[in-house]
Amino acid sequence: MQPAASTRLRLLHAGIDIGGTKTDAVLIDGNGTIVDRERLASGFGREAVLTTAVGAATRLAERNGIRVDQLASVGVGIPGLVDADGLVGHAVNLGIKELDVRAELSGRLGTGVRVENDVNAAAIGAHRLLGREAGSTTDALAYLNLGTGLASGIVLNGRLWRGSSGVAGEIGHIPSDPNGPLCRCGQRGCLEAVASGYGLSQRWPSADPAPAVALFCAADAGESAAMAARDGFLTGAASAVRLLVAAFDVDTVVLGGGLSSLGERLLSGMGRTFADWSASSAFIASLNLADRVQLVPDGTPVAALGAAYIGQGDPGRPGAQ
Repeated sequence: MQPAASTRLRLLHAGIDIGGTKTDAVLIDGNGTIVDRERLASGFGREAVLTTAVGAATRLAERNGIRVDQLASVGVGIPGLVDADGLVGHAVNLGIKELDVRAELSGRLGTGVRVENDVNAAAIGAHRLLGREAGSTTDALAYLNLGTGLASGIVLNGRLWRGSSGVAGEIGHIPSDPNGPLCRCGQRGCLEAVASGYGLSQRWPSADPAPAVALFCAADAGESAAMAARDGFLTGAASAVRLLVAAFDVDTVVLGGGLSSLGERLLSGMGRTFADWSASSAFIASLNLADRVQLVPDGTPVAALGAAYIGQGDPGRPGAQ
């Protein structure tokens, strides 16, 4: 079949982002262009998670005229602690205590698989995406995930920086206020306790299907509890950016995760916080924080894209080519 032969010559790489509720998968060609995308519900528990990942990769391959074992590479981004061998631990939202994702998926797909933490994968995706758009790569970038929790992925000199034990970027559990709300990790005043979906749900419970948007609307209407929650969230998110810039001097902090859908409301609110800090601190003013922050382009699957690059051995992983 001629279309299949033509597609195979391009060498297609799959990237699978396994989230707590959905699995988002992409197929990219050798130029990094997304040629196809598949989204499925993730399911809960090891077998459901693995079956969904296999299904997403298989659908992408077959739609593009090849068998799944003919994919040039497969990369996976998944929540939890991920070691260098692809062993995933403590992916609570997926019902996984410990799972050898690389071995399981390699056996079922019939091709090599590399695995990375989902936020780290998103950092790589954002780095490559922005580099493609600008025609060059940025030397240092941080991806700040504002979702149910808060975490970051850091790319330095074009390579993922994981730290000595793989926990680099877990800034959500750095306390910003020792008298602040109790965090799920046991500390008080963590960034995640104020600048995350979980933190907002504790401070301003809502049954609205878009609780963050509802919060900002209530705050704009002058509701005092909503204003306090909104302002605390914006200060926490701005503090996370300040931390990443001061610690790593990154060129760019890319905001992603569910709360980044607040869009201009998020950017302008953080901008006001940066301006207030800059008015009283020449050091903060010199950092030009507002100029370093941008949103993930709307609808862009940066974590799945990053996973596709990681599947190729890119970057900073044992066995990378």
